Amino acid sequence: MKLAFVYYPVADLPAALRFYRDELGFEEAWREGEGTAGLMLPGTSARLMLDVDETERRPGAVFQVDSVDAFYESHREQYRWQKLPVNIPGGRWAVFEDPTGNLVRLIDESRD
Repeated sequence: MKLAFVYYPVADLPAALRFYRDELGFEEAWREGEGTAGLMLPGTSARLMLDVDETERRPGAVFQVDSVDAFYESHREQYRWQKLPVNIPGGRWAVFEDPTGNLVRLIDESRD
């Protein structure tokens, strides 16, 4: 497991990009549709992920694993799952809570 993204939910992607990209100078790394963008964080391979999501308003880390499905199967009864594994562009995604209620987001790159 390694840190892949720092997840920031935003209400307005263009406004968030103006701030993080244009004002703070983070370079845009990728864009997924009209609602998600990744920005390079200097000195690290991790990215800042800006995402328009009306249902999720808590920022946090996104960890890359070899297989979201395998991780879920190994820990399905152990953790409190908030989002079961789902397809996303390029892979799979799932979310569970740590013991204090922080969200732990998982991603893999299992789909091309």
